[in-house]
Amino acid sequence: MSALLSVEGLATEFETDEGRVRALDGVSFELLAGGSLGIVGESGCGKSVSALSIMGLLPKPSGKIQAGQILFKGADLTAASSHRLSQIRGAELGMVFQEPMTALNPVHTIGRQLTEAVALHTDQSIPEQIETAIAILQRVGIPEPELRMTEYPHQLSGGMRQRIVIAIALICEPELLIADEPTTALDVTIQAQILDLIRSLQNDMGMAMIMITHDLGVIAETCDTVVVMYAGQVVECGSVFDIFDTPKHPYTQGLLRSIPRLDGASKQPLEIIPGMVPSLHDLPGGCRFANRCEYQAPECHAAQPSIEPVANAHQVRCLRWQDL
Repeated sequence: MSALLSVEGLATEFETDEGRVRALDGVSFELLAGGSLGIVGESGCGKSVSALSIMGLLPKPSGKIQAGQILFKGADLTAASSHRLSQIRGAELGMVFQEPMTALNPVHTIGRQLTEAVALHTDQSIPEQIETAIAILQRVGIPEPELRMTEYPHQLSGGMRQRIVIAIALICEPELLIADEPTTALDVTIQAQILDLIRSLQNDMGMAMIMITHDLGVIAETCDTVVVMYAGQVVECGSVFDIFDTPKHPYTQGLLRSIPRLDGASKQPLEIIPGMVPSLHDLPGGCRFANRCEYQAPECHAAQPSIEPVANAHQVRCLRWQDL
């Protein structure tokens, strides 16, 4: 089966006060229609930049894709015009942003923001747009949807606002949904509700999904395949079973060890990955994880590893993975 989305050798750079910095360096992954892919890693590893690159929402003029391709249904989005990208966004690509208060416009009603997306991508009449908006609010579990249509974002709770953001992303039934840390600002019980909602909507609509998060528990619940990122590179990718059952990269192993466990000894300090993520302005010449790796060897600091196959779709970027 051909991939719905194929990211190949993506390199994204930003102009900063300290000079040009490469936030993504040779990122590659693919997603089949109806599939779910999780992107996981520490803050600053390139997760959100990957999403913004796919959506064509990099800040201008500082952000720019310097190399690689983003093939969506066979068409390269990196070569698409601004007009074409605006046609695709919302209609074929939807995105849920991590902070609903910044994703929603505070001076427009919920109804206005929902119907705007319908008006842009369909030829529905105004009464039909309102009917479509009320229907999607019901679908995402918003009580009294007719009343919510007249309200403003500040009048709603955090969980309700996140449901509104999901409704806006899905109102035109896109083929791919990108969810960027959709539960970050919510308490635990609301997080579970939002994840259940996204998962059920994905199944109902048959859409593909990219879930971006730093929470491996979320990945385990919602995704089929996993991409682990570190300092702008993919360091390991594979099925959710490959990553959780037989992780090969020391960074992936460290992330899994740092998860609190109910069956562990009580009152024990949590496992941590020592050291700091290298600055993108001053990356090491060898493996980017070497200075934090318990298995580091002299060759790890001398040569930058390439990503290589482990088995089937399982890949790892490590010089010593076979020795560990």
